Amino acid sequence: MAPPSHVGGARGRGSVHRRIADPRRSPTVGRMTAGRPTASVYVDGFNLYRRALQGRQGVKWLDLHRLFSELMPEHDVVRIHYCTALLRHGLTADVRAPVRQQVYLRALRTDPRISIHLGKFRNDRRDMPVHPQQVDLETRKFVTASVRKIEEKGSDVNLASRMVAGALLGHADIQVAVTNDSDLVGPLRMLKEELGFATGIIFPMTRARSSKELVQTDPDFMTNVTEEALRASQFPDTMRDANGVVRRPEKWSWKSEGPSSLGPSNR
Repeated sequence: MAPPSHVGGARGRGSVHRRIADPRRSPTVGRMTAGRPTASVYVDGFNLYRRALQGRQGVKWLDLHRLFSELMPEHDVVRIHYCTALLRHGLTADVRAPVRQQVYLRALRTDPRISIHLGKFRNDRRDMPVHPQQVDLETRKFVTASVRKIEEKGSDVNLASRMVAGALLGHADIQVAVTNDSDLVGPLRMLKEELGFATGIIFPMTRARSSKELVQTDPDFMTNVTEEALRASQFPDTMRDANGVVRRPEKWSWKSEGPSSLGPSNR
């Protein structure tokens, strides 16, 4: 049996750990490193941005491996799958946002443990009911207005499929989703209840705001991202890759960044 639940954050940060994954429950027995079970982490980039990074100063230059190692000290994080979509001009009023995103993806690619999986954005004109609702007395239909609807497509599917594949291929002892999206309830339940794999969830917000539906999947590991952990997990301001120097965008610096408007993934 897995060790009992215990309360206490990663290194005293006030997060919640349900259980340390028991590798005897998973076909990946024997992959433990340094006496610790291994973990593959699957990140919903847009969800992480919206829930943990948006409007916070100086935290977007995020070293994902360092963050998850901080939040999962009992595990060895061996793989990270980052699911996002590329910004295009016209999707955001900030014309520099796509450039900053590309710089951040370059920084992530300097870590061989991180792989990036891209969805896409759908940008449509739609007729939607106005708020508060109004009824056209002649047509007996709701009054509508023409709006532009931007949706990120593919990240949740990429995350779910990568997580199931990682479990079946034995990449790690536990598969951990970073999301608050209840659309992942089905894949998480299937992995745990039908296939017998250990699962975990890292919620990108406080415990009180975490999805109850995801909590009810009874993951073997559960914790929350904290601002303290984010601040302790930033890349160096200057890095290098095969193409040269990678620098933290000036707008993401500790001093210059202000609250940001809605935008996908790391803007």
